Amino acid sequence: MTDLDQRPATGHGLADALRRTAPALSVYAGVRALGLVVLAVWGAAAGKSPHTLLSARWDSLWYTRVADHGYGWEVTLPDGSVHSNLAFFPLLPCLERALSAVSPLSYADAGLVVSAVASLCAAGGIFAVGDRLYGSRAGVCAVALWAVLPVGIVQSMAYSESLFTALAAWSLYAVLTGRWVTAGVLASLAGLTRPVGAAVVAALWVTVLLDARRRGGLAARAALGALLAPLGAAGYVLWVGHRTGGGLFGYLDVQEQWGNGFDGGYAFARFIGEKFTSVPGALAGIGLIAGVAGLIWLYVTCVRQRQPAALLVHTGVVVALALCASGYFGSKPRLLMPAFPLLLPLAVTLARLRTRRSAWILGGLAVAGAVYGAFWLHGSGPP
Repeated sequence: MTDLDQRPATGHGLADALRRTAPALSVYAGVRALGLVVLAVWGAAAGKSPHTLLSARWDSLWYTRVADHGYGWEVTLPDGSVHSNLAFFPLLPCLERALSAVSPLSYADAGLVVSAVASLCAAGGIFAVGDRLYGSRAGVCAVALWAVLPVGIVQSMAYSESLFTALAAWSLYAVLTGRWVTAGVLASLAGLTRPVGAAVVAALWVTVLLDARRRGGLAARAALGALLAPLGAAGYVLWVGHRTGGGLFGYLDVQEQWGNGFDGGYAFARFIGEKFTSVPGALAGIGLIAGVAGLIWLYVTCVRQRQPAALLVHTGVVVALALCASGYFGSKPRLLMPAFPLLLPLAVTLARLRTRRSAWILGGLAVAGAVYGAFWLHGSGPP
């Protein structure tokens, strides 16, 4: 099948869509509930509050400070570098502030609610993409695989990954179904959520160009969607540049102060190389190399699977930005979470197995992921 994006939609109406999506959402909710239970048990044994771990550590604190005080808060480190909250895109803190204003929830609790709802929306979007391309069983398996990721606990934190993945998945689905304006609006919102929103914009632009080439001209709604897509990210980046006086590069200067940048993967390669100075470090280095090789293999498999261009472009940009960034190496696994199309080849394979066998596999992965997530979140560094 070469024109997967031309496959007719199944079902009629919202009720049918919800009924079709329900198994995927049920599986997703079950996996995430397991992760939270394991986290609670681990937290009780360690004397740490699961609520604090999920809502009031690392990036979560920066988002709630933006919601509470707006932009302009910063910390000066002993080495003289300045960590400014301008590094954090505004959609999540805006939603936290809005929800807190109409409810008794604190900003932190509002962030947890937004993340919980967004994660379900992300699961629905991942299912919609998988279902359209490879059928409902593959769609459910793709959602399950996304839920059982070792860093899946982040999906339940007051972080922006779930919100971004939801917007990205539904924007990509809109691209696959030719809803250009919807895709553009969702891409723009994704660009207000995380810097990697550029991946969604690129996916839409490439697909619009391919569509124009096929049609022999650019459709008006496709052009409008392409124009809308970058407005969110561009608007925020330009605003930061104006506020800091750095112009077009103001946001990059803010990120540089945080130690973030794009060096083509040199810093990450050096980080891996430095692991080979001891036996335990060498084992970790081998694991990192195997992980990178696995990502490349999955992407090549996606290409061979003939995934639509929108998915390949989105995934490629997300992976490139995650692996080639120069800072926060421990955060790279969660930065890869929006690259959910990488899971589709595995989902198709699982969907071909007997239900009982695939359930046992996913169940085992869910338990392992829940345990690892609790261990990871109780660590000293940010996920």
